[in-house]
Amino acid sequence: MSEVRSKAGLAKSVSSILNKLNTTQKNEALLAMADALVSRSADIIEANAEDLRRGKEQGTSPSLLDRLALNKSRIEDIAEGLRQIVKLPDPVGDTLEVIERPNGLNITKIRVPLGVIGIIYEARPNVTVDAAGLCLKTGNAVVLRGGSSALSSNRKIVEVLHEAMTHTALPKDALQLIEDPNRSSVDEMLKLNGLLDVIIPRGGSSLIQNVVMNATVPVIETGAGICHTFIDASADPAIAEAICINAKVQRPSVCNSMETLLLHKNFAESHLEELAVKFRESGVELRGCEETKKLVSWVIQASSADYATEYNDYILNVKLVNNLDDAMDHIAAYGTKHSECIVTESQDNAERFLQGVDAAAVYHNASTRFTDGFEFGFGAEIGISTQKLHARGPMGLPSLTSTKYVIHGNGQIRQ
Repeated sequence: MSEVRSKAGLAKSVSSILNKLNTTQKNEALLAMADALVSRSADIIEANAEDLRRGKEQGTSPSLLDRLALNKSRIEDIAEGLRQIVKLPDPVGDTLEVIERPNGLNITKIRVPLGVIGIIYEARPNVTVDAAGLCLKTGNAVVLRGGSSALSSNRKIVEVLHEAMTHTALPKDALQLIEDPNRSSVDEMLKLNGLLDVIIPRGGSSLIQNVVMNATVPVIETGAGICHTFIDASADPAIAEAICINAKVQRPSVCNSMETLLLHKNFAESHLEELAVKFRESGVELRGCEETKKLVSWVIQASSADYATEYNDYILNVKLVNNLDDAMDHIAAYGTKHSECIVTESQDNAERFLQGVDAAAVYHNASTRFTDGFEFGFGAEIGISTQKLHARGPMGLPSLTSTKYVIHGNGQIRQ
């Protein structure tokens, strides 16, 4: 039997045990896992160094190496994510609706775990812990398949988590890591109907599209992040500068960073040159439209392909537009329904943007970098869903549950 099928089977075999655990038992396990990560941080960093060394030898870009890198501070942050999950209400068993029928039937709709969740993701070892914590808190077993570039880190992290789980009520088989780095292991996961209840891909567009197009197991689609910031004519220049610099520079390797800056032509005439210098000083390469180049000659000419690219790097497209409608049209053409922002002092324009832009998260006068489970108060996230079925936006605990109806009667039969 293959590793993939074997480990999915182990997860399936203990999923019924998870249903019997109470919130206290699950929280105690998560706290033990958090403590173990911190106490074993040196071992995790050593394993992570193997991945970083291999990545550099293979020519991995600096931005992707940043996503891969772990240090003591980042591990403490990851552990804190687990502790935040502990503080959050357990949605399992919540009553969502009660229906009293004329025939005396009492129908209650409650939250239940999804079952066994498969997570396929790329070079971000923090996802290993986030996914484990969120799934286990909601009573789901989880089968993880991380990117080969983070294999050493993920293997050590799961080893540490398993050791912590052995002293708790959570069965360690509820957390599985697929170590086979070959593409075939992903392809096999996509067809594990009966063992996996749902698959959630988290990564670049090619990974996500492969899962969406080829899976027979149900998929919750997370999306690539071609995110935009539109600076309107009425925008406060200081606020606009702070937001767009933050949205690109604070951590460009993540999916909620800005890839295209849209500027109202009137704002650009007064402020683009100064703003462009700020970006250049921050190490950002600018690619602009013809109108942008007229105002800042050293900007590289942008192509339509650039506007459709998620760089995850210190590269930014700049485009001038005539009005709000032009900005919204551009977002509709090139956006990935992830996170979009308008910077404006016009309440009317803000409302038109917030209502009219189709995205999981829309912002007025705030950086798109906040589209994140931790920042939204979820403790952590399983991903950012850009679809419209089941869940949308940062996926916290409630997004990892389904529902069932519990019906109480006293002998009713249907006539």
